Amino acid sequence: MSNIDKLVLKSAVNGFYTIQKSRIQIGNALVANFKEKLGQDAGATEETLDIDAEMLLSSLRESYKRITDGVTRMNHRTFKRDGHISTFSELALVEMYTNLLTDEEEAEKKIAHAVKEFPLHTRFLENVKGCGPLMSSVIIGGFDIYKAEYPSSLHAYAGLDVVKGEGRSRQKHHLVDQTYTDADGETQTKKGISFNPFIKTKLIGVLGPCMIKAQGSYSEVYYDYKNRLESNPAHQDKTKGHRHNMAVRYMIKRFLVDLYKEWRTLEGLPVADEYSKAKLNITHKAA
Repeated sequence: MSNIDKLVLKSAVNGFYTIQKSRIQIGNALVANFKEKLGQDAGATEETLDIDAEMLLSSLRESYKRITDGVTRMNHRTFKRDGHISTFSELALVEMYTNLLTDEEEAEKKIAHAVKEFPLHTRFLENVKGCGPLMSSVIIGGFDIYKAEYPSSLHAYAGLDVVKGEGRSRQKHHLVDQTYTDADGETQTKKGISFNPFIKTKLIGVLGPCMIKAQGSYSEVYYDYKNRLESNPAHQDKTKGHRHNMAVRYMIKRFLVDLYKEWRTLEGLPVADEYSKAKLNITHKAA
């Protein structure tokens, strides 16, 4: 596929997440507004809401549909309270949430259709359990396989490389020098992160849990590595959560190695061995 097709897909993905972010913000405002009816603590985000909160949002949407059923133009004069919605301002807030949810769902459907045109999705990513069309689109639009000369190139771009024995992060000693042009046209240097935080968040925070839940070949990589950590005396002092995070990180890195091989092959590009095999003659178990 051309770079233009890839840029269009990337723009669609960015648009989807912009809509989703707004929808979540409105959802949080709704829950905060109705927290007395819900009994939910203030400050909780929609992602952490319990089943009662999810039912509340669903109930609000149903109440909104009843109020607006057959009404083409709703205003404060034609408004009639129903269910949870007792004021016109509440109705307006639910309307915003409902419209954003519809836009989000439509955007996701269009992305799922568009990504089918990319060979990487149909020949590889579509067969990875836990990796749906939206995540495939994030990966295709987020990485530049032509710049990824080695598997470690993908690791570094996703912030999964190692710095002096530590996993890459936003800590001060992990920052790198970056050049930029100031307002006067002068070249300046500043400290900044070396990776794409959006890609890292989606891979570790979304794809990782989905892979584990899907119980596919990559979940086997996760459990195998986690068991190795738990039986290794060197990691006994680490918390259960720490070992879990290490295993997720390892699983995603193995996925990126496979992604590198498949993608570079599809594009007719040279495929290099990963460092552990090329330099240390260590072969990892295939997922």
